[in-house]
Amino acid sequence: MRMRRLFFVLAAVAALGAPASSEAGERVAVVELFTSQGCNSCPPADAVLGQLAKRKDVIAFSLHVDYWDYLGWKDTFASPENTTRQRAYARATGRRTIYTPEMVIGGETHVVGSDGAAIERAITKAKANPKDRFDISFARDNTDYVTVTVSADETVRGRAAVLLFRYDSRHEVAVERGENAGNKLAYHNVVREVRRLDTWRGETMQLMLPIKDLRAGGRDGCAIVIQREHDGPVLGAAKIALND
Repeated sequence: MRMRRLFFVLAAVAALGAPASSEAGERVAVVELFTSQGCNSCPPADAVLGQLAKRKDVIAFSLHVDYWDYLGWKDTFASPENTTRQRAYARATGRRTIYTPEMVIGGETHVVGSDGAAIERAITKAKANPKDRFDISFARDNTDYVTVTVSADETVRGRAAVLLFRYDSRHEVAVERGENAGNKLAYHNVVREVRRLDTWRGETMQLMLPIKDLRAGGRDGCAIVIQREHDGPVLGAAKIALND
């Protein structure tokens, strides 16, 4: 068993082959929306993401990209890292181009972010009943740290990245220029940082995590996503609100 100090809080049971939520035994789908404040086709997808963020069977993220900034409005949440993540997904599927609004569900299904029917089909696929399971649990013995334990799963083959997503639950932005000029737009679960914390190969893992680092910068939510190397399928995921 290994002990590390890393930056995430987690309360969950995670399912191998499909994401799992912070409520034990409930499988969820990880949904990533690549969006931009400068894209006039994105607001409907942002609204869909807001509805998905309310569901217990979904872990939803807004990842703002920077390639729309040249049109005269610099997205206040955009980062080149988000654009790099979207490009990596495109390469993994053999595509040369990227677009907004795009949703990636379960790390492997790509759909237009406002296409409700396609999104529901992809969520159902991501929540498909897995054959194998590993557990992720937490214990908070004081106000400063959370100890997270990931159980072993001997059926796991290969490497998976343990990723931390730190996010803000909600923002409203008055867009002054660009395609959405004059509109006040709402965003949900806005990702401010994605960080690789570790590599998981199916072994038991224990992590001692400082809560103050998770809240740094005013963040009020975080999640862990365990994903196959090279931007592959999501194996497991869970979240906890930092303002609890």
